[in-house]
Amino acid sequence: MNTDDQGKRDGFTSRFGIIAAAAGSAIGLGNIWRFPYVAGENGGGAFLLVYLSFVLVLGIPVMLSEFVIGRKAKKNAFGAIRSIAPGTWWPVIGIMGIVAAFVILAFYSTIAGWTLHYVYLSLINGFKGHDSESLGIIFNEFMVSGAMPLFWQMVFLVLTAVIILSGVRKGIEKYSKILMPFLLLLLLGLCVRSLTLPGAMEGISFLFKPDFSKINPAVILSALGQAAFSLSIGMGALITYASYFPKETNLSNTAFEVSIADVIIAILAGVAIFPAVFALGMEPDGGVGLIFMVLPNVFQQMPGGYFFALAFFVLLSIAAVTSSISIMEVVVAFLVEEFQLKRRQATFITLVAAAFVGVFCTLSWGALEGVTIGGMNIFDSLDYAASSILLPLGGLLIVLFVGWYMTNTQVEQELSNAGQVKVRLFKVFNFIIRFIAPIAIAIIFLNGIGFIR
Repeated sequence: MNTDDQGKRDGFTSRFGIIAAAAGSAIGLGNIWRFPYVAGENGGGAFLLVYLSFVLVLGIPVMLSEFVIGRKAKKNAFGAIRSIAPGTWWPVIGIMGIVAAFVILAFYSTIAGWTLHYVYLSLINGFKGHDSESLGIIFNEFMVSGAMPLFWQMVFLVLTAVIILSGVRKGIEKYSKILMPFLLLLLLGLCVRSLTLPGAMEGISFLFKPDFSKINPAVILSALGQAAFSLSIGMGALITYASYFPKETNLSNTAFEVSIADVIIAILAGVAIFPAVFALGMEPDGGVGLIFMVLPNVFQQMPGGYFFALAFFVLLSIAAVTSSISIMEVVVAFLVEEFQLKRRQATFITLVAAAFVGVFCTLSWGALEGVTIGGMNIFDSLDYAASSILLPLGGLLIVLFVGWYMTNTQVEQELSNAGQVKVRLFKVFNFIIRFIAPIAIAIIFLNGIGFIR
């Protein structure tokens, strides 16, 4: 069992700790790194409107489904479903989630390592005197260099493992309660600075003034995928975290608050980035390079840009850590509870295995550039396997499990804390989980594998 010093199963101890940890899981590079460039590529305000709709209508009910499974069973992602549906094939959902979490940890640590390197570059004022083109060269040379990306990847993985080693209450909850408010303060400071730049309102208009002519099937599919991606749905992280919730936790309120926090951070990231990009004549659809090539150039053209560049990349690193601890915990909890390992042993095994696979991901642009799987490099192929196959399939099976295998009485009992909390809109939730969510997630899956465009 996953226990604390008293021999009881470890768990969260405060409402703020629950929100900070669950929001930290959802709020990662998907919000601060991926959301701005995806929004930029899909028309800004039009994309934002569709994205918000999907988070509220689909994201919250699907997140709530994972919460129901985790807290009801009080076990890891595999053990939880096995205890609710013993002797069936349903526990394969948990296995898929654990595999997805491990794969994501391996390639996620590559990008997270980049953010740490850029914290270092910010500290030494390494962006000074460079334009976007030369910053692009610096970034590309760093990616293919091998040694430095690997060093920062290992630093990131060890940092994540140190937090996990301390357990849920003394590790995940404690550090989430420190890191999440700090993340919010940094982001608010960046927003204020960005909004004071001349011409900043053009960026605000881009983000908040929808051009409905931009809404097309591609934008809708992109928004749907971003909503699922950013909320950590389908990889067992939310099931695992919910297993640590106290029995009196209001699951509906928690899902709503975490989803709203996720959306707010994504929007604030847009507010921090787009006004600065427009004010300095840059393009908002810079793709992945928006963060590592365009923004360093933006920061150095701003008064006080040294401090704001440093704040931004520290912010990005914090977001990466709060997500990675939830991802690593999925695997660690499984090893502890299903194989009776000590937390120290499970964390070490996970760290070493993720580092081993992660090396191949990081070298995808360097020494292993010529190695491809299905026409993609190793990093992209693992990203594709997790993001386009394992996560949507896992999310689909989770809503089918809650909607069609579990009884309405079981689900309502868990949502109401055995009758202690009034459950509003249960029929609406049930309808979405049984009919709307499976269709929507199936569309994400079919889009991801290229069946529909």
